[in-house]
Amino acid sequence: MGGKLTAKGKATRSRIIEGAAAVLREKGVSSTTLDDIMARTSTSKSQLFHYFPAGKDELLVAVAQFEADQVLEDQQPYLGCLDSWEAWEQWQDVVIKRYEAQGDECPLGSLFLQIGRSTPGARAIVIELMRRWQESLAVGIRSLQAAGQLPAALDVDTRAAALLAAIQGGVSILLSTGQSTHLRAALSQGITDLRHAGSAVP
Repeated sequence: MGGKLTAKGKATRSRIIEGAAAVLREKGVSSTTLDDIMARTSTSKSQLFHYFPAGKDELLVAVAQFEADQVLEDQQPYLGCLDSWEAWEQWQDVVIKRYEAQGDECPLGSLFLQIGRSTPGARAIVIELMRRWQESLAVGIRSLQAAGQLPAALDVDTRAAALLAAIQGGVSILLSTGQSTHLRAALSQGITDLRHAGSAVP
């Protein structure tokens, strides 16, 4: 929406988004109506359209951004401090537990199926999510380099991209089969390969 929101307005908008996210997780995107969201968030139609003038699609994009932020938030504090091999193992466990708990339903994926990646802002959410995620992994790898546990010549960006691709590939199979075996294998192997690179440090 245009214009700046007051602190109260920001809080109300956030409450609507979080409430909508909860409803969408429970009922699914295709089955959720604005009435469902208004009932959950105790808002009127005029209030809802005040914060989301374009209606349901605009709200869904906002919820998609919320879900994208949640993907990274759920990995904290480990994703933000990958400065030891123990921290990497803890992060690995958190990632696997998160996606096993999610199961074969992906809220973010369902949202994009509904609104379409061509909807203004939708593709940018995915691009920014992947950029932030990969950069967090790269920062962790650089921390290990700074600690002398990985060689300085290691291609950090390529390693971070490969780890992210391993996660996404494993999650895609999990969403198709309901099984986390491939996610576990891909992430474990990616970190193992990273540790083997560290064995080359004098």
